[in-house]
Amino acid sequence: MDWTNLAQWLGLIDASIRLATPLLFAALAGMLSERSGIIDIGLEGKMLVSAFAAAAWVTSTGVVWQGVAIAMLAAMGLALLHAFACITHRGDQVISGIAINMLALAGTAILGQYLFNLGGMTPVLADGLRLANLEFPGEVARNDSVWSLAYWLVLSGHNVLVYVAFISVILLSVFFKFSPLGKQVFAAGENPLALSRAGGSVYLTRYGAVLAGGALCGLAGAYLSIGHGAGFINNMTVGKGFIALAALIFGRWRPSGVLLACLLFGFLDALSIRMQGIELLNTGYIIPIQLIEMLPYILTVIVLAGCITNPAAPKALGRQ
Repeated sequence: MDWTNLAQWLGLIDASIRLATPLLFAALAGMLSERSGIIDIGLEGKMLVSAFAAAAWVTSTGVVWQGVAIAMLAAMGLALLHAFACITHRGDQVISGIAINMLALAGTAILGQYLFNLGGMTPVLADGLRLANLEFPGEVARNDSVWSLAYWLVLSGHNVLVYVAFISVILLSVFFKFSPLGKQVFAAGENPLALSRAGGSVYLTRYGAVLAGGALCGLAGAYLSIGHGAGFINNMTVGKGFIALAALIFGRWRPSGVLLACLLFGFLDALSIRMQGIELLNTGYIIPIQLIEMLPYILTVIVLAGCITNPAAPKALGRQ
């Protein structure tokens, strides 16, 4: 077996996991909101605002974990705005989400320029001002064996939020399957009238689900700017919120399905990076970088076009 090729494949899996993490947080956030019946188009905006909030806070104070908390609060603030417009005032949920995305894109650029005068960016963060990677303790030697390569390249050494994202999948699976509150969220999205007649509050359930989704979006944004990245860049989400929405639909609004869909999108993203500069079937023709970078977005369009009427969607999704 060619161990070099094995290491390359395991490195690709490692990159896929890292790139899938913000998508997973955002898709789980969308799942919480939409399982309660509230469409969440504003994932992109909440990720962007939280990424900026985390980087700006850490740049100003140097306290990394406070940056994560601030990111969660910033995203929850936009989530609260979305809930207020759509639940309290019964506004159009799609328009509210689009407005949040536009507000976030413009607001972060203006604030970034005002605070740091770097064209909307924050200063580059040093390694000590970013979330550290975790290496598991153990006696696994670093060598070319399958177990050693898998352990050090795939299992160990990830950012702490990567592990939190995967744990969140398990927790939400248990939440929806066994928790009375989870069943209440599920009922709010499937049959809110029945929930109301049973004594539950559709109003409070939806508010709680949207705010919890905002917190998860905050983790996605914090990961982008102070975990995977080293500061905020203008429009650094570049459509990840919409890819997360596609993963949510592709995963049929279920935690396990969302996880697999996000890993698929993360794999395509990682593959597109590694395919840059390769030639087509030894013909001497170099595949354009732009075409390769389009792969995740092409799949997003296909998923959204083919699954938009997916019967797995909550029956009361988008209804007041």
